Amino acid sequence: MKYFIILVTLIAAGLIVFNVSMLDFNNLFEGQSIVALITIFASLCAIILLQVLRFSKRVDQKLKGNA
Repeated sequence: MKYFIILVTLIAAGLIVFNVSMLDFNNLFEGQSIVALITIFASLCAIILLQVLRFSKRVDQKLKGNA
């Protein structure tokens, strides 16, 4: 599970980098730029959710170790 979380986080980070290069800063909310912004936001959400999952797994392991 740890490697899966790392892999998906790296893929999401790669998508962010790719979509930042697709942005047209003169027309940020038109055409392909809005699609890139939505994808950047979705990738950030995925990274946050994966880090919450990673943290909860770590807490679960510590609680099972103490019980």
